[in-house]
Parts: sequence; structure tokens; C-alpha cells
Amino acid sequence: MNNWIQNLVPYGSPEEIGVIQLAWLGDSVWELHQRLRHVHFPLKSKELHLSVVNEVKAKSQSNSLSQIEHLLNANELDLIRRARNKTKRYPKSSDPNVYSRATGFETLIGWLFLKDPKRLSTLFEYLEIKMN
Repeated sequence: MNNWIQNLVPYGSPEEIGVIQLAWLGDSVWELHQRLRHVHFPLKSKELHLSVVNEVKAKSQSNSLSQIEHLLNANELDLIRRARNKTKRYPKSSDPNVYSRATGFETLIGWLFLKDPKRLSTLFEYLEIKMN
């Protein structure tokens, strides 16, 4: 399932990209990953959409971060901390802690997508095992 990530090569210098931009990228990578997971489900388009939305919302992303935190190294944890500290605005309907953790998760995904796709693939595989 993660072959699309494993076959990528590192791209550019994520060190030169802000954490909010990395979160923006990470959000799209996470959504694409979820869409690829769900594409083989024999559901209607609306049902597929709702299934993916459930996985990419802030609460689910925060929960995913909780599942992998013990696997992260000091640099990855620091990146998440910086992203969480940068998050000043959040939707009124969202818990600020949950939203900032989701931003940290997205930032980590964006960073690893550019810097270490194989590591990202390993974390995604771990999350898939936990989800099933």
C-alpha cells in the first residue's frame, strides 16, 4: 500500500520551508494516502468522501500522532513542537490542543515526504496496522 511513497526520492530542502507550509503539504499527502487506502472499497463516491474526511479531520490526525509518538526521534518531536507553537489560529469548533497536534502531525508528514519518504512509509505502515 505504501509503494508510492517508498519509491520516492528525497526532494529539495525542507529545512528552508516554514512549518505551516510543511503542514499544508503534509495535509495533502495524508489525504492522498487515505484516498489510496479507500479507493478499493466498493462504496459510492459520497461514502468514499465521508470515509476519507473522517480520517483527515484534526481529531483523527491528533489520534494518529498519539499512535506514533513513541516511534519518533528527537528531531521529529522538535519539528512537531515548533509546528504546535506556531499554530495560533484554529476553527472555533475545534479544541486548540487537538488542532495544534494535528498541525504537528501534518508538518511531520510534509517534512518526511520531502526529506525521508522511506521513513514516512514506515510510519504509515505502522498506522495502518493500528487502524485495522
